[in-house]
Amino acid sequence: MPCVADWLNNPFSIVQGIFAQNVPNSDWEKKVTEYFKEKLKENNATNWVPSLNDVPVHYLKPNSLVKFRCMVQDMFDPEFYMGVYETVDPNTNARVLHFGKYRDVAECGPQQEIDLNSTQTVTSERQTFYCVPVPGESAWSVVVLNPQFYAYISANQARVSPSTSYTPSRHKRSYEEDEDMDLHPSKQKEQHMGNSSGGDIHGCVEPKRLETEASAGHHLISPNCSPPLDLNFPLPGEKGPACLVKVYESWDSFKVNDVLEVYGILSVDPVLSIVNNEERDSSALDPMECMDTAEEQRVHSPPASLVPRIHVILAQKLQHINPLLPACLNEEESKTFVSNFMSELSPVRAELLGFLTHALLGDSLAAEYLILHLISTVYARRDVLPLGKFTVNLSGCPRNSIFTEHIYHIIQQLVPASYRLQMTIENMNHSRFIPHKDYAANRLVSGVLQLASNTSLVVDETQLEQGQLDTTGVHNVTALGNLITWQKVDYDFNYHQMEFPCNINVLITSEGRSLLPSDCQVHLQPQIIPPNMEEYMNSLLTAVLPSVLNKFRIYLSLLRLLDYSISDEVTKAVEEDFVEMRKNDPESITADDLHRTLLVARFLSLSAGQTTLSRERWLRAKQLEALRKARLQQQTCVNGNEL
Repeated sequence: MPCVADWLNNPFSIVQGIFAQNVPNSDWEKKVTEYFKEKLKENNATNWVPSLNDVPVHYLKPNSLVKFRCMVQDMFDPEFYMGVYETVDPNTNARVLHFGKYRDVAECGPQQEIDLNSTQTVTSERQTFYCVPVPGESAWSVVVLNPQFYAYISANQARVSPSTSYTPSRHKRSYEEDEDMDLHPSKQKEQHMGNSSGGDIHGCVEPKRLETEASAGHHLISPNCSPPLDLNFPLPGEKGPACLVKVYESWDSFKVNDVLEVYGILSVDPVLSIVNNEERDSSALDPMECMDTAEEQRVHSPPASLVPRIHVILAQKLQHINPLLPACLNEEESKTFVSNFMSELSPVRAELLGFLTHALLGDSLAAEYLILHLISTVYARRDVLPLGKFTVNLSGCPRNSIFTEHIYHIIQQLVPASYRLQMTIENMNHSRFIPHKDYAANRLVSGVLQLASNTSLVVDETQLEQGQLDTTGVHNVTALGNLITWQKVDYDFNYHQMEFPCNINVLITSEGRSLLPSDCQVHLQPQIIPPNMEEYMNSLLTAVLPSVLNKFRIYLSLLRLLDYSISDEVTKAVEEDFVEMRKNDPESITADDLHRTLLVARFLSLSAGQTTLSRERWLRAKQLEALRKARLQQQTCVNGNEL
């Protein structure tokens, strides 16, 4: 591990040094960015920056450098701040320049006052994003992301003091006791509760400690019993920190639902929680802020211990969130990684096909189509039509949630982000699918369909029973249909709707033909019926070596990112072949069949590591489609749905 230098533990000292050397030049901000960019390139230093995704906020040192992998859930209004300000000592009239960038609260030394009328003051603008962990992010993705950091923590039993304003009693324990607390959280909880009325506390520090060590649940009830604060996670049951990410440069390049990795300075100053105190003195607030509603103040200025602030020094939009892949595939080192993996692609595909065939009860055709589905992605849009989407309806699933639940669990082990939507009448009628604007709080209230790009959404229709959909249920089903057909979600802004394009892989599991639209229906034909389904499914995952599982994960993510093309020669041959097919069977061969077969051929080629369509892959795609259609024709009407 690199030396724990000031740039990691005390980045403000670095910023102060650069600021002092370059003022009054305006390029000091650029030099700060360049300094940290170079530092993070050294010796894989990014691996040693603590991540808010992995480490609880109360273990992180305030004002230290942290990173956060997140999705932009909402964008607040831009805010103005004092980029540079001047303080004056009333006694000596000595003046000092300070920087306000990367800070929430302007600081000044003892016996100093901020001169609001100084000609040296520079007013700047920054954008605040409300960010949440990537919805549905798989557990394996989080663990793989930062193994060296976990190893370092494990080896050194290091813990960072939750606050610099007091000495926590937890440091008085031995490392063995500390480890015991980690293994038995209930003991830690008891100790915190036991110390709540005593200990080495000075002044009013205890509320700060309570805030800092509060659990990051979906809601938090503040000490003054105000209504619980909704952290606005899109998916139910999500955990992890929500953050206010303050961006200083190029914020126009980021938008809602983008996945970012940010490096910045952590701010958990208790002063930021002032607006949550219902008995606060209104004079303490900026007059402009007093124009906001109380609800907007609660949402936009939540307790910093629950919603910490990150002042961004570096930020990048992620192509993908698979930690087993290089972040950017265009760099020279990444090209070597890709080349080496592509050389062993064939056996990986064969192993994955075998694995999924077993998972689908011996059905190799369904396994082929599942692979094609998992590597599909929207690669372009022509007018309103998304090109590359490949929603598969896996029909013929037993009316038994154990099978579909375990199929989802297997997919969850293969992709970085996923969600299983159980299509019950209750869920349809009571869940919030579509994000909507809350004008009272001036925020975008999340919904289940606010997902990051390339999330795998498994819709379990085997849960559907007879019942009545109410207005909400109808809207939710319509939203699902629009997501599948157009790869867009219409967010509700009360007086109008706004289209948000998306790129979500949707797999529908059903008994008969799905009620929802799909690009391809594959009817499951089990070749084996295990006596104990749960035992059979669990044994599949335990039998796969972790190294092989990681190859599957790389395979599925990497192939989504490859370019693909069709030569003029092959295009002409395909057109001629299609004309011939129409002649032989004019009634059943349509333009939709051509489009679907081209999609199957595209993903078949990519699944074999080929970025151009060959005659061989085209013929194989036609063969798969013929087998799939023949299977559907053999089926009879099931549950009133014509197969």
